[in-house]
Amino acid sequence: MSKKFPPGVATGNLVMNIFKYAKKNCIAIPAINITGFNMINAIIETAAEINVPVIIQISNLGAAFNIGKGLNNKNQYSSILGSIYTAKYIHQVSKAYRVTVILHTDHCNNEKILWIKKLLKENKKHFKLFNKTLFSSHMLDFSNEPIKNNIKMCKYYFSLMNEMNMTLEVEIGITGGEEEGINNMKINYDKFYTKPKEVAYVYNNLKKISSNFIIAATFGNVHGVYKSHFINLKPKILYKSQKYINKKFNIKQKKPVFFVFHGGSGSNLKKLKESIKYGVVKINLDTDMQYYFTCGVRNYMEYKKKFLKNQIGNPKGKNKPNKKYYSPRIWLRKGEKEFKINLKKIFKKFKY
Repeated sequence: MSKKFPPGVATGNLVMNIFKYAKKNCIAIPAINITGFNMINAIIETAAEINVPVIIQISNLGAAFNIGKGLNNKNQYSSILGSIYTAKYIHQVSKAYRVTVILHTDHCNNEKILWIKKLLKENKKHFKLFNKTLFSSHMLDFSNEPIKNNIKMCKYYFSLMNEMNMTLEVEIGITGGEEEGINNMKINYDKFYTKPKEVAYVYNNLKKISSNFIIAATFGNVHGVYKSHFINLKPKILYKSQKYINKKFNIKQKKPVFFVFHGGSGSNLKKLKESIKYGVVKINLDTDMQYYFTCGVRNYMEYKKKFLKNQIGNPKGKNKPNKKYYSPRIWLRKGEKEFKINLKKIFKKFKY
């Protein structure tokens, strides 16, 4: 992106202004789920080096991991606490690096709704103190519900969010694969492909509250990476949805909907670029990024294997200490560096 946005966590209208710029210029912003603070640092460091905004996503279980696996998650306690303190860390680090970050929570279904309810209260506190919310946006995923129930619930929470000028992401249709313990491998095939009239229904209902929303419409998306996808990506669904809305509501704007591509990891590059052409401004990545980080650590461990067997003694001498090889600061940084190399490549790819 050539345009410079204010550093720190983007809130209010700035979030949608970033998405508008992305859509106008046929760019999608990578949205990376984080596992620990090393990933946060690597994402922000990368964005600083190439001078671009980035989306950092916190999932329910990712937040619980960040605060510590030893903490009880009854009533979403550790997920809530982990989200709050991770968010506060990102606020500070993004300002220090002078990077623009859209801070987002990933999938929240009915079972986890207490998580978002509490975070909305935290957003309200933060808003009163600093005139900006703790998070930029939240995702509500009631896609297992009939669409009318889905949007009815989304409208309720969107109204609360709109009091603080927050952005909502809503999912319609089902994303295949498995994520955070939810397995959608055996769902009715039709649900993997959203119909244009469903997108229009969501668009029309949410627009009555605010225009600060993005839609994760499914077009064959899959969470995770598999040898061969059991369904195929059909980005034309997004194109047809844009055209349907143009005609139904007499809208002249070429691409009225801001789309989200879930399950970007392992996706065909041609189909990915096609989806950007049709209005995708946000592409979710998790599986690929986990792998890249792990590759960096694995490669180091294999290369320095003889230096990691003992605290003392290595190929340079039987009495040579090995602390500078086995220190977690060393091998975690190797993970960060491999992560960064691949994230830079992704930023280059996410342009039509």
